Amino acid sequence: MASIATWAEQDPERIAVIYGNGEHVETYAELDRRSRRIGLALRREGLEPGGSVAVLTGNENDFFDLYWGCMRTGLYFVPVNWHLAEEEAEYIVDNCDADAFVAHANFGKVAGAVAPKVPRAKLRISVGGEIEGFRPLDDVLAGLPEDPELPDQLAGSVMIYSSGTTGRPKGVRRPLARVPFDNPAAAGAGGAFQAMFGIREGDRYIVPAPLYHAAPLMFASSQHSIGSTCVVMRRFDAEDALRIIQDQNVTASQWVPTHFKRFLSLPDEVRKRYDVSSLRVAIHAAAPCPVPIKEAMIDWWGDAIIEYYAGTEGGGTLIRAQEWLSHKGSVGRHWGGGKIHVLDEEDNAIEEPNKEGAIYFEGPEQEAARFRYYKDDEKTRDSYRGRLFTLGDIGYTDEEGYLYLTDRQSNMIISGGVNIYPQETENTLITNPKV
Repeated sequence: MASIATWAEQDPERIAVIYGNGEHVETYAELDRRSRRIGLALRREGLEPGGSVAVLTGNENDFFDLYWGCMRTGLYFVPVNWHLAEEEAEYIVDNCDADAFVAHANFGKVAGAVAPKVPRAKLRISVGGEIEGFRPLDDVLAGLPEDPELPDQLAGSVMIYSSGTTGRPKGVRRPLARVPFDNPAAAGAGGAFQAMFGIREGDRYIVPAPLYHAAPLMFASSQHSIGSTCVVMRRFDAEDALRIIQDQNVTASQWVPTHFKRFLSLPDEVRKRYDVSSLRVAIHAAAPCPVPIKEAMIDWWGDAIIEYYAGTEGGGTLIRAQEWLSHKGSVGRHWGGGKIHVLDEEDNAIEEPNKEGAIYFEGPEQEAARFRYYKDDEKTRDSYRGRLFTLGDIGYTDEEGYLYLTDRQSNMIISGGVNIYPQETENTLITNPKV
């Protein structure tokens, strides 16, 4: 594992990020230099390790400059979903105790309304244009060298707000590693995680989803630890995605079932227009994939298709294309060889195959190393049974240990003593060509 600083030194002209279809390209040297400058500016403004920076921006040119600026100065980087209404965005900026609030001009109306209500975030920075009450990033950087030294770099962390199905979003916060930025421990399991999917140095990894989501951000940032290139779509369009895969020689990717549905909804002549043979790895996750859609994608992309199940809190399972064809509907077996726990309503272990219950995974043995929902001890406690934690899903394992998801615990309806799962209805609807 290496840091962006390492790649910048070893191969400064290697491409770190491509935005769009090549409209903005950033080398490792440029990413390293710009993020150092941002990190130094944040320090100069008084931010200290353990502080939080809330960032309301799309997949724009400054994204990874800001991200790595926080990651190398011991700060929590808190991406804010730009689809949120003012009140919802305000909740996240306030709840995470943001010391700084960075917003793109595209979301200036929401940012301008939120800023006065979050007085702790005294530093307000705009990117991509001006926002009233915010200082443009160039002004914050004014007076700093173009290629500054950044001493005493400390590894930061990401704090993602899960889109909870009940109540407010929950901020998933882990303790800082308290190690130097370039310490291998700062990268965590990122490199091993990428290797598990067959992603390697030199790959070109497309990001079709918003970077405020956990998986796109985690996978994309991990590319920089292994010296690969992120190809960042600003917004998803099915035909544009195929065009970018072809034009940018994309080799790795991650999708959700809705992306697949939109690909398959394209006319055959459009799908055949683009050469996607460079695509070696096509991961999908985030929601159960209806069987007919996945069958069609395997027919098209073959063994590139890999599915996993996990959450911001952790997890999970993995299943490859050929395995899945023998276990259709499964999300796989535990990706680390561990045990998937199924508990009944009294929290007793269900050992019987094909009997559904709540799905649990094993957390770290040391309690201090486990995730917690920021400022919500009750929700944290509700998610744990000893060292076991749940992502809130219901399902079962078969005789071979393959996991099948039934639905979310919060979605289940009980009628006449029978469990009814909306996911089954949704899976049927999404396969209808009129949907």
